[in-house]
Amino acid sequence: MSFGLNIRLPFEQRANETIEGDKKLINFNYFFTRKLNFVKETHAIALFPGGFGTLDETFEVLTLMQTGKARLIPVVLLDKPDGGYWETWMEFLSDHLFKLGFISADDFYFFKIMHSVDAAVDEITGFYRVYHSARWVGEQLVLRLAHPLSESRIAELNEQFSDILRHGAIVQGEALIQEMNEPEIVALPRLVFTPHRRSFGRFRQLIDAINCAD
Repeated sequence: MSFGLNIRLPFEQRANETIEGDKKLINFNYFFTRKLNFVKETHAIALFPGGFGTLDETFEVLTLMQTGKARLIPVVLLDKPDGGYWETWMEFLSDHLFKLGFISADDFYFFKIMHSVDAAVDEITGFYRVYHSARWVGEQLVLRLAHPLSESRIAELNEQFSDILRHGAIVQGEALIQEMNEPEIVALPRLVFTPHRRSFGRFRQLIDAINCAD
């Protein structure tokens, strides 16, 4: 049920051996159409050390999540056990972009640096431990969950994340009428609230907090 998205280049690029030659491999002429499709369709992103193209895709994904233009998904920056590629990149973010005020502390929650495949897998699967998906319904954000949270945990979330609420509270409930066009997940419990549409790194922290719930 998967497919590959490749880019046609005169040099450097080839499809990975898992998908090469498969009829489910889609080849693109333009980077922007390839990025549109992989951001739209994927449920997790793993990025590996590379050149301009790798960094272009990394910043593209992070920018879309930072500005609320793409749904939040786990982004894993993976390197070999003794590698320092992403740590060097992180120094640039911390010592320049952050200190100059171009990004905020919350923006660092959009990604995780990992040095083993097992840790990367744990990060990706852990993202969907309780959290399932999200949908905007007007000004309300609806978070679908694999199972309901306790009342005490809901109270803790409201206290911990009161800064993202425009008004009201985080309320646990059932699917809204506007969600009935997704019958396969109608039965899932929901968290519904009206947030400010900013500081989306805090939304990622909220998902992490939900996944830590008992």
